Amino acid sequence: MEWTPGGESQDIEDRRGDSGGGGGGGFSPMGFGGIHLGLGGTILLIVLSLIFKTNFLGMFAGGGGAPMSSPMSRSAPPVSSAGEQREVQFVSFVLDDVQKTWETLLPQQSNARYRHAKLVLFRDSYPSACGAASEATGPFYCPGDEKVYLDLGFFNELSQKFGAPGEFARAYVIAHELGHHVQKILGIEEQVRQAQERNRSQVNPLSVRLELQADCFAGIWAKTGEQRKMIDTSDIRAGLQAAAAVGDDRLQRMAGRQVSPESFTHGSSAQRTHWFQTGMQEGTISACDTFRSNQ
Repeated sequence: MEWTPGGESQDIEDRRGDSGGGGGGGFSPMGFGGIHLGLGGTILLIVLSLIFKTNFLGMFAGGGGAPMSSPMSRSAPPVSSAGEQREVQFVSFVLDDVQKTWETLLPQQSNARYRHAKLVLFRDSYPSACGAASEATGPFYCPGDEKVYLDLGFFNELSQKFGAPGEFARAYVIAHELGHHVQKILGIEEQVRQAQERNRSQVNPLSVRLELQADCFAGIWAKTGEQRKMIDTSDIRAGLQAAAAVGDDRLQRMAGRQVSPESFTHGSSAQRTHWFQTGMQEGTISACDTFRSNQ
């Protein structure tokens, strides 16, 4: 992936020097009124399950709340290694590029104007409007404060534990979470939340459709990157590999569980790669209508 190391994005809030979790109340695995378990949330629950021989994924799937940690306390400014500082620059580059892309595409393809999201970098845990962000939740988008939360340690898990190495796999994660921000701007997130509240039997199926659409939106950004010769075929393969790595069916198998489609919240590996490819091929929001598709 071609990118230019530089400074830190104005849309990044670097909280790596802070410590502790925040505020009271539990969180929802679906992410409406609580933490949205993004690409990393399910992955890291699988890792914990494998390490501690306990089905943490099943506990979260049951919908039970979890207590928050003690209020946040301020610590020293973050100390970064050269490698970590390069990761911050990479995240900054991708964040700015994805948002600049949507600034252009969203008014062209809809009646909406794009407004920037913030990306919060943290270590271990940090409070959000959706509950506490932590290593266990992985990267996620919070519609309550319109911020993406990311612990850089997740990138190591993505590469080492789940076989999705490379910079573009990491870029895909960021683009996916910003896809949820586009859904918030377009009113899709609110419509889905209301539909889930009206019909609880549709909570998981609608969550899957929301996640697959975010994958498709990530593909739209990837298409623009290909057109600008920022990414090549090897990057595209890395993106597809990352999408497949976090399919619900693959994660359930890794946890030693029987594949249970009715418990899916993000979609199968095949579905996720399909919709990422759809976004890349078509490049339009209208092509990403996962809610009207059987795929």
